[in-house]
Amino acid sequence: MATRIEFHQHGGPNVLKTIEFTPADPAGNEVQVENKAIGINFIDTYIRSGLYPPPALPSGLGTEAAGIVSKVGKDVTYVKPGDRVVYAQAALGAYSSVHNVAQEKVALLPDAITFEQAAASFLKGLTVFYLLRKTYEIKPDEIFLFHAAAGGVGLIACQWAKALGAKLIGTAGSDEKAQRALQAGAWQTINYRKEDIAARVRELTNGKKVSVVYDSVGKDTWEASLDCLQRRGLMVSFGNASGAVTGVNLGILNQKGSLYVTRPSLQGYITNHAELIDASNELFSLIASGVIKIEVPEQQKFPLTDAIRAHQVLESRATQGSSLLIP
Repeated sequence: MATRIEFHQHGGPNVLKTIEFTPADPAGNEVQVENKAIGINFIDTYIRSGLYPPPALPSGLGTEAAGIVSKVGKDVTYVKPGDRVVYAQAALGAYSSVHNVAQEKVALLPDAITFEQAAASFLKGLTVFYLLRKTYEIKPDEIFLFHAAAGGVGLIACQWAKALGAKLIGTAGSDEKAQRALQAGAWQTINYRKEDIAARVRELTNGKKVSVVYDSVGKDTWEASLDCLQRRGLMVSFGNASGAVTGVNLGILNQKGSLYVTRPSLQGYITNHAELIDASNELFSLIASGVIKIEVPEQQKFPLTDAIRAHQVLESRATQGSSLLIP
């Protein structure tokens, strides 16, 4: 028997239930992965709450994990039983001790990277890859703004920006989180509970402001983010931790300097296996070489059966970096 987390109605963390089940054999193009570590992501809370509803209820949760291939379908050519793998774009259901995943969503995991490092960094690292390398290509010495810099995505972005020789200004909600972002490689930080974000960005850039803002916070930072942008700058809105940005008056983009705005997602950038391998190779080389360090605090590792508490802690905004479920 295997164990998984599912939910039968939308709501708070308490809707999550632990279920015992017998795993189905993988379909022709699927691999069965015995998960060793499971990534927890903010998007999981959106799906659970109904902001991004799943195709049907009851539903599993989670799209990211790392583990060992236990079985493969008859059409699988890319992996074999015993291979170490990681995935981030699986069908919902990764909060499980065993999960069947389409082979094109799976990447082989180098021996230099642990299962915990992989599950803590794959979705977040691929996100940083598309943001800094594809949505807008960050150049050496470029100054830019990245919100929630001490979160799971943010800490990877701080390290990646430093590796690119760029100057990331990171926002954070406490002095402790700001310090963590600086240690990870942020050039400067802004404590948004004490400082005016736009005024501080103008100060740090000698009035020039920035060419691009990466914003996963959403509603609470939308206006401030626009005020940080240079004329014809790009606002990259890639999450809604504080609530969705709605009712946007396009005229505001004109008033604030003929600005651009995009609402990207990983699914829009990594659409096939070749793109996944291209992105994962770059990410893995940075992790394996130690340029990007992935460390999960012990208090942010939860047993799979403790998913309710994991979500409560995540939504309290008390976490720094990544959190994991361990089957």
